[in-house]
Amino acid sequence: MIRHFASVSGFTLLSRLSGFVRDVLLASILGSGLIADAYFIAQRLPNHFRAIFGEGAFNAAFVPAYARELEERGENAARHLAGAILSALTLILVVLSAVAMWQMPFVIDLLAPGFSDEPEKYALAVTLTRITFPYLLFVSLVTLISGVLNAHGRFASAAAAPILLNLAIIAGLACSFLFPSAAHAAAWGIAISGVLQLALVAINAKRANCLPLFVVPHLSPALKRFLSALGPAVIGSAGVQIAIFADTIIASLLPTGAVSAISYADRLYQLPIGLIGIAAGTVLLPEMSRHLGRHDHATAHAAQNRSMALTILLTTPFFVAFLTIPEEIMRGVFMHGRFTAADATASASVLAAYGIGILPVVLIRSLVASFHARQDTMTPLIAAFVGIAANVILKIALYQSWGASGLAFATAIGAWINGGLLALLAYRKTWFEPDHSLARLIIATGLAALILAAATPSLKMLSLSWTSSMPMAAALTLIALGLMGGALYVLSVWIAARLLKAPLPLRLR
Repeated sequence: MIRHFASVSGFTLLSRLSGFVRDVLLASILGSGLIADAYFIAQRLPNHFRAIFGEGAFNAAFVPAYARELEERGENAARHLAGAILSALTLILVVLSAVAMWQMPFVIDLLAPGFSDEPEKYALAVTLTRITFPYLLFVSLVTLISGVLNAHGRFASAAAAPILLNLAIIAGLACSFLFPSAAHAAAWGIAISGVLQLALVAINAKRANCLPLFVVPHLSPALKRFLSALGPAVIGSAGVQIAIFADTIIASLLPTGAVSAISYADRLYQLPIGLIGIAAGTVLLPEMSRHLGRHDHATAHAAQNRSMALTILLTTPFFVAFLTIPEEIMRGVFMHGRFTAADATASASVLAAYGIGILPVVLIRSLVASFHARQDTMTPLIAAFVGIAANVILKIALYQSWGASGLAFATAIGAWINGGLLALLAYRKTWFEPDHSLARLIIATGLAALILAAATPSLKMLSLSWTSSMPMAAALTLIALGLMGGALYVLSVWIAARLLKAPLPLRLR
């Protein structure tokens, strides 16, 4: 399981690194003004729908159903189930995409009502979103085929697919002289990347002899179980996206630049989520599904404990960094070209607010696996909506006084409520059984986090004394802080784990 985790995380790291290059280019070329705001809306919309109808819902409902069919009835039955779902999904997405393209001005009115006061920004957002929206169809099919590959223990191509998105956007920016603007070029890169990603996973599934084909769906028991799990999963995924929609809608009412500040901070916030949280959940869900399908609950819970221990260990330094050096991070990563020091300061406050909730966000995928592996998608839905309700109420209360950072803070509080409820409900059902090793590791990482936070001001002064007179001082300062902080954290965790006799995740059994 840890080998698969490393594979997914490795390709996710390559994706994030290529995404870093993409975001630096976007920040340098687009800045954080009118064109950037319109582009980020165009980028967000298909990703919202993909998260609702693709990744979130299908990873919750499809992988356990497919794994169970594979274990109980064999490959042919599992492939037929995947083919039936593929046919229905394609039809739904074609209809949805056609309606959205036709009514795109209405969609933008809903998503970014504040744009209507600026006709140029509004018109550009409509045009760019019409370019990017077909990405939804292709990437949702990518998600389904990736689920099939994951159920067969093949994780590499699905984890590598997002790299093609970043490379396509970078290629689009390089050819921006052929388009009306760099935003148009980047939007076309998003659309083309959907085709490339689908080709990658389809070829890999064909080689693995597990590529689903179109079939006429019929209501088999397996398909009924999938649909019964899919409904709550779609609603739950939609609920999470409602909170993100609320960010976009409210941010569009704030002064120009708020949407961009949230988007740039979200890029860095998503790094540990993708690299650690989603990677852990992607590997853990089929792992737990297989063990529970064999009624081996002890091994399933041991896998979950290992996954959560590794997640906490790797996420804690991000938590400390986002809270203690957010401005250094934003300056070091993005302060080039049209991205100014003022833009970095605005985005840094948003990143710090997001950072408050980074730990529960990355753990939610591992906690949700307790329910999804048993095809219970209703309980996570309830927990998600409680967190979202608190999230949206706080957004409305804080956005006028706190601005964009108030929206991010509300997201963090909602994540703590959601994660806490999931842990409590799973524990009460005995679907989550934390062991002593996990508890001792949490204490060890907590001590290491306190040491790192206390030492950060000194590390910051030391880094500035070395780099302040050098070219690219902001980037070099961030690199120095990262190297020294990372070394201190590793040493602190190792010492604390030895004192507490807490086995590190790679040694958990």
